[in-house]
Amino acid sequence: MTPRRRLTAVLTLVLALALGAGCASPARTPAASPGGAITLGFSAWPGWFPWQVAEERGLFRANGVNVELKYFDSYTDSLNALATGKIDANSQTLNDTLASVAGGAKQSIVLVNDNSTGNDQIIARSGISSLADLKGKTVAAEQGTVDHYLLLLALKKAGLTEADVKFQPLATDAAAAAFVAGQVDAVGVFAPFTTTALKRPGSRAIATSADFPGAIPDHLVVTRDLLGRDPKAVQGLVNTWFDTIAWIRDHRAEAMEIMAKRAGVGVPDYESYDKGTTIFTLDQNRAAFGGDLTASARQISDFLVASELVDAPPPLDGLFAPQFVQAVQP
Repeated sequence: MTPRRRLTAVLTLVLALALGAGCASPARTPAASPGGAITLGFSAWPGWFPWQVAEERGLFRANGVNVELKYFDSYTDSLNALATGKIDANSQTLNDTLASVAGGAKQSIVLVNDNSTGNDQIIARSGISSLADLKGKTVAAEQGTVDHYLLLLALKKAGLTEADVKFQPLATDAAAAAFVAGQVDAVGVFAPFTTTALKRPGSRAIATSADFPGAIPDHLVVTRDLLGRDPKAVQGLVNTWFDTIAWIRDHRAEAMEIMAKRAGVGVPDYESYDKGTTIFTLDQNRAAFGGDLTASARQISDFLVASELVDAPPPLDGLFAPQFVQAVQP
């Protein structure tokens, strides 16, 4: 599995958009017409591997949508592909979607795949048993990622700020390695790098995404072009997702095999990651679009501005498209 949730990709995104602003529209692979092929991207995260099940079980076709499913080894590449119109849809975090929109991308969220409920963690060495104990300690995380965001939320809960710790910005894999090597006192990482970090003797998670419900949501995001050009296809994608989740529930063993293979891990490892991800039901989707997502978007926007990842809060007009989950037949 490869790193996901890399908000630093916003720099690449803004450059790509700026280069395209003074010339023809960026190169893309659009559907030839309504009903044509839709290119759907996804990458390594337990909440997104159900798309692999959908493809292998023919559930896209069953819902009348022609999908070219594209797996990205690099999550960053999937973000840039959607932002520049090279794919029509992608599964990505709310943080990254907001960063893309702030950079000028025209995107809409049509589905909540999941919330991280434990797979993002702040892990500390032996002797650090609480968030308050982080004061004055060196903490590593990838700057601008959701795990950096989780660290700030955790520090705030303990009455601290980033200024109270020695923040060490490192890529997620490097941060986990530095922690195991004893170079830092704590680290913010997501699965599977949580497994790596916990190899340090005596280490333990002192905060996880489970402590902050709704803070790290993941979504199906589509281009505004697709939304206007072929809303029927968008509905087909959303319908397929819920059919897939139902199929996984009824055929769990087979589904675990499919998803673990796509992830490149054994089923037992995949089962452990799966437990830290809460797949949203239809009712949870409808409730989230009813208000929770807007509140989360505003909070994350503040984080993006404060972290100087964007110059101004991203516009929220048109960001959420709840009509598709509303139209799903239970």
